[in-house]
Amino acid sequence: MQATGKSRVVELNHPLAAHHLSILRDTKTTPSQFRNQVQLLSMLLAVKATEDLELVPHRLQTPLCSMDGHRISQRIAIVPILRAGLGLVDPVLRLLPDAEVWHLGMYRDEETAQPVEYYSKLPAADPAQVGMVLDPMLATGGSIRAAVAALKKWGVKNIRVLSVIAAPEGIELFHREHPDVTVYVAAVDQELNSLKYIVPGLGDAGDRMFNTIR
Repeated sequence: MQATGKSRVVELNHPLAAHHLSILRDTKTTPSQFRNQVQLLSMLLAVKATEDLELVPHRLQTPLCSMDGHRISQRIAIVPILRAGLGLVDPVLRLLPDAEVWHLGMYRDEETAQPVEYYSKLPAADPAQVGMVLDPMLATGGSIRAAVAALKKWGVKNIRVLSVIAAPEGIELFHREHPDVTVYVAAVDQELNSLKYIVPGLGDAGDRMFNTIR
């Protein structure tokens, strides 16, 4: 893993991440394979993004003796950005089966490249202690910026973002608004092109994930 202190970016630096990301990028990868690769990379990201969760002591009984163990003490909210963020949910829930899942629906206006919200299920009160925003791509970062702002409005104090790939321009814009939030990403790509797509990227994650390419 590699982290940059000022920008609060944690980039996976692991052979498994490189292997699975290469399969994900390939145009020959089928939708079912694509979904599987997203899940595998999400698991790696989730392990890294949960390293600082707080624990409380827990007394337990093994088949041989009693011992002092630990349990996660914080209430955690997983917030996928519809629709592509759904592909990252199951791996995180496997690690955090008691986490809450709240959905935010946003799409990018292709003319302005700005996020348009069409659905939100975040409650108005009783915020979780930790919020995890899930979106496979951080391009301009508009949708993720809006999602983090919504979590802060809810009252969540500890927020982190999980994305498979990101563009440096999007990370810079994101941290202008949210310098206190760490981004966990499998790879920071080269750039955004004139159409605001990540290069080399992996195409439209939602379309490839759900086989809706036309």
